[in-house]
Amino acid sequence: METKPHQKLHIFFFPYMAQGHIIPLIDIAKLFASHGVKSTLITTALNAPLFSKAIQSSKNLGFEIEILVIQFPAIEVGLPQGFEITSMATTHEMQEKFFKATFLLEPQIEQILDQHRPHCLFADSLFPWATDVAAKFGIPRLIFHGPGFFPLCAATIVILQEPQKKVSSDSEVFTIPNLPVEIKMTRNQVPTMLEKNADTILSKSLQEGVWEEGMAYRPVSLCNKAAGNKTEIRGMEASLDEHECLNWLNTKKINSVVYICFGSLTNFSDPQLLEIALGLEAYGQEFIWVVKKEKKEKEEWLPEGFEQRMEGKGLIIRGWAPQFYNEKLVTEILRIGVAVGSEKWASLVDVKKEASVKRDTIEKAVAQVMVGDEAEEMRSRARGLRELARRAIEKGGSSYSDLNALIEELRGEEESQCEEGSLEKVVSQVMVRDEAKEMRSRARALGEMARRAVEEGGSSFSDLTALVEELMSLRG
Repeated sequence: METKPHQKLHIFFFPYMAQGHIIPLIDIAKLFASHGVKSTLITTALNAPLFSKAIQSSKNLGFEIEILVIQFPAIEVGLPQGFEITSMATTHEMQEKFFKATFLLEPQIEQILDQHRPHCLFADSLFPWATDVAAKFGIPRLIFHGPGFFPLCAATIVILQEPQKKVSSDSEVFTIPNLPVEIKMTRNQVPTMLEKNADTILSKSLQEGVWEEGMAYRPVSLCNKAAGNKTEIRGMEASLDEHECLNWLNTKKINSVVYICFGSLTNFSDPQLLEIALGLEAYGQEFIWVVKKEKKEKEEWLPEGFEQRMEGKGLIIRGWAPQFYNEKLVTEILRIGVAVGSEKWASLVDVKKEASVKRDTIEKAVAQVMVGDEAEEMRSRARGLRELARRAIEKGGSSYSDLNALIEELRGEEESQCEEGSLEKVVSQVMVRDEAKEMRSRARALGEMARRAVEEGGSSFSDLTALVEELMSLRG
C-alpha cells in the first residue's frame, strides 16, 4: 500500500487579547517555527498589525509563521466597535463585558479548526472552552498560563485547601501550605476571583489536567535576542522611543536607575500616582517610571513642577513598556525586588480612589532596592538568574531539550492520526485518561533521558537534531 506523505506539523496559537499574553505567545510561536513547525497565530483586526511586526524577522529567516484574523464580538456584549484589547477597559464593567465576549469566539475557532485542520491548538488559559473545541477534532490542546508555575501552584493550594478560611479576620496573616518556601498573605490579599469562582476554576482546570504536567521554557523572550532581533517591536508603541530611552540610560552610572512599572492593565488613581511621584522625589534616586497616562496640559497626578525638577534625573514613559510583574515570586522567592504592594486586593481596572501605598513606603522601597549590601545581593542574584535562563534556552539546555521533546510528542500524535484514519479512534487516543497519562509519562522519560545525555557531554542535542531533520525530510 502506498504511504501518503506526512504533512508538516501545524500548530495554531491563540493568545488572550492583552499585552502580557500576546507577546509571550507570539515568542512561543516563533520558537516552534524555528524548530520546523508551521505556526499560525490567531488574532483580531485591531491587533493584527502588532502581530505582523513581531513575526517579521522570523519570516525573513524563512520560518513558516502566519496570522489568521477573526472578528471580535464587541458590539454583541455592549462594547464599542474596535474594542479588541483589554487595555481599553477603564471600568470593571467593561472588563467583564470583554471577558464575556471571548466566550463568543468559540464558533469562529471551531470553524477555522474545521477549515485548516491543524495538529494542535495552543490556547490561552483564559479560553477554557478551547479544550472542548480541540477535542471535537481529536487534536491536543496546550495551555498557555502566563503568570507561571509559582502563582498557579499558589492559587491551586488556596482553592483546594482554603487556608484563608482558617484565620479569624481579613487582616490576620496565614501561610500558604505545601510550598518550598514560606509565603504569607492575609485574606484581604486573596484575589476575589479565586473566592467567587473557585469551583468553576477548579473543575475546569482538573478536567484540562493543568496540575498534572507542565513544561517550562524560560524565558521565551530570549528567542528574539538569539535571532539578533534586539529592537524588534513586540508590544504597543510607547510615548518614548526605545533609542531615546537607551541613550538616556547610557549617560547614567551602572546600578543607579530604578525602574517602576505596575503593568499595562492597572489604572491607578491620581492620589496614588501622586504619592509615588512624591516618594521618588523625596529619595532623589534617578528613575524610569512607566505610567498609564496620556500627556495633558494639566496633570493632577503629578506634583506641580515635578517634571521640570526631575529633568535629567527621571524619565516618565507614558502608555506602555515591556514589563514583568509577579510580586511574591520576585520579592520572597527569588529575592530580587522589594514589595510595595497594597494590603488589600483590588481589581486591575478598579484601583481604589485614595492612595493605598504612601510616599514614605515608596521612598523606603527605593532605598532598599538601590543602596547597600541587600541591594547588591539582589543585583547579583538577578545576574545569576539571567545567566541560568540564557543557558537553558541554548542548544543542549534544559528548556531547549524540553521543547524538542514536546514537538516530538506532537509529531508522534500527528503520525498516529494519519495511520489510524478514524476520527473516533484519534479522539479516544488523545483524550481517554489512561492513554493520555502514558503519553505524558513517555514525554517525561524522554525529557529525563535528554537531560542525562547533556550532562554526559552534549550528545543528546546532536542526536535529537538529526532525528528532527530526518522526520522533517520524510514530510517533504
